[in-house]
Amino acid sequence: MGVPEEHRRGAPSKLSYSIFVVSTSRFSDKDKEDLTGKIAVEIVEASGNLVVRKEIIPDDEGLIRASLIRAAEDSDVIIFCGGTGVSPSDVTPEAVRPLLKKELPGFGEIFRWLSYSQIGSSAIASRASAGFYLKSLVFMLPGSPDAVKLALERLIIPEAPHLIKLARG
Repeated sequence: MGVPEEHRRGAPSKLSYSIFVVSTSRFSDKDKEDLTGKIAVEIVEASGNLVVRKEIIPDDEGLIRASLIRAAEDSDVIIFCGGTGVSPSDVTPEAVRPLLKKELPGFGEIFRWLSYSQIGSSAIASRASAGFYLKSLVFMLPGSPDAVKLALERLIIPEAPHLIKLARG
């Protein structure tokens, strides 16, 4: 499954990624292991792509937006891991969505469908989504290592080059 071969022609073979782990608790406790960020970097690099930054940032709308704006200067793909649930501190979609010029609702729909097979009905609590900010492809994912692995391996890595090609004309 995935992109038909003719759609891959002309797509970039190597993309630059920025990965932000959105977690106030991990930001505050520098000694706490960042398994989510570690897994994201490993998967992106193993796919032959480049990670230009990996940071832990708190659940703060202003800092999330500033991170997006800064990353768009040198990143083809920007990933926010965390802050997509329904708790009061989960503000990643509220921070990012107003800046997106085009949303990709299919990403969130397919991600939740795939998640359902792994975690059952609790998949409905995810507000995972994607879109474009300037010329960068942006993904907002749950912060769990399993969710990040699923999104990267099944959706983002296979589809990002094709989406970048289409968006950049």
